[in-house]
Amino acid sequence: MKTTIGKFLTAFAFTSLIAGGCASRQETAMTTTNTTQAKTTTAAAQTPIKKGYVPANGLNYYYEIYGQGEPLLLLHGGLGTIEMFGPVLHKLAATRQVIAVELHGHGRTRLGDRKISIPDMGDDMAAIVEQLGFKQVDAMGYSLGAGVAFRLAVQHPEKVRRLALVSMGYSTDGFYPELKPLQAQVSSAALPYMKDTPMYKGYVAVAPDPNEFPKLLDRIGEAMRQEYNWAEDVKKLKMPVMLVVGDSDMFRLDHEIEFYKLLGGAQRDAGWQREHQSQNRLAILPDVTHYDMFMAPALVPTVLPFLDGKKGGESWAEQAAGK
Repeated sequence: MKTTIGKFLTAFAFTSLIAGGCASRQETAMTTTNTTQAKTTTAAAQTPIKKGYVPANGLNYYYEIYGQGEPLLLLHGGLGTIEMFGPVLHKLAATRQVIAVELHGHGRTRLGDRKISIPDMGDDMAAIVEQLGFKQVDAMGYSLGAGVAFRLAVQHPEKVRRLALVSMGYSTDGFYPELKPLQAQVSSAALPYMKDTPMYKGYVAVAPDPNEFPKLLDRIGEAMRQEYNWAEDVKKLKMPVMLVVGDSDMFRLDHEIEFYKLLGGAQRDAGWQREHQSQNRLAILPDVTHYDMFMAPALVPTVLPFLDGKKGGESWAEQAAGK
């Protein structure tokens, strides 16, 4: 039984089971090796300049705001909290105003009576952005958070300037087939086997009612058993979109390439002056899995130039012209 439970825990479509402990180890390592860089990070990037709760469609969402600059809505993965991103959040906040929100039933945001629904959370994020005084934001989400950011962009496109989707598929067919029957088993029955995991410890450390964790597992499991295919919605997106996936992610790489094609990418050669290049981007990070993507050192340098509207480099024509 323990073997079966262990297998399906590692197969959570919307979770990152190593959030707390590994994020801490990663932060320690980065602090040791990047002391000089850490000294230049502003205090605002390390400490929230604002935090609290904001109501949205019957729920009270917890949020924290870090840093200064263009606003960036940052959404964590399933069973995670804001702390999941660790040093990634602070690196983003060094040049951006990061609005980190804890999703429905996660961390400090209560579960309540509502079902966990990604489209409903997309509507919630639009209400949160507006109530916090932002007309438009860039949005970046990981796993479950990427799904929520995607629905925000589809359902409220006027709220999103640029969109970064990290470790997300556009349909349930994107998962490797061996994961789907394991995902179907997710429920409160897993609780006894999860009490030593960082995600459980992270939840009980901040949740208003730690005893709601079994209910959260049941709601997450219910949501994971729902089939979806958002291919037609992908085609509706007009803002620039970046897909980021690990080369060892839980989503098939051929699925991610099809995702990129639905966005208009991978249709033709870009041209020597980039005249045919898509506005959208696809990044496949080497030696990265679904379960460490959210803290991968390559994540920020990959997404930040895109979010800032910068391109990869000069075209051949620009170099030749000396521009």
